[in-house]
Amino acid sequence: MSRLRDLRKSKGLTQVQMQMLTGIDQSDYSKIESGKRYYTFEQCRRIALALNTSMDYLAGLTDEKSPYPRSFSS
Repeated sequence: MSRLRDLRKSKGLTQVQMQMLTGIDQSDYSKIESGKRYYTFEQCRRIALALNTSMDYLAGLTDEKSPYPRSFSS
């Protein structure tokens, strides 16, 4: 999961700051980042929003870091 770690560091964020942004416990986040634990769909969504990227980028399905245009419907 070096992609996740590299993206977090490029944004200048610590794992503790990621905990505050995502609500994912820092120890769990650390395990996700090191590949010792997989994230859930919801955790992936929260991380993608916090890092302003797409879930596909986090999953390694694309090399495009930019998120897709978001639509907010009622």
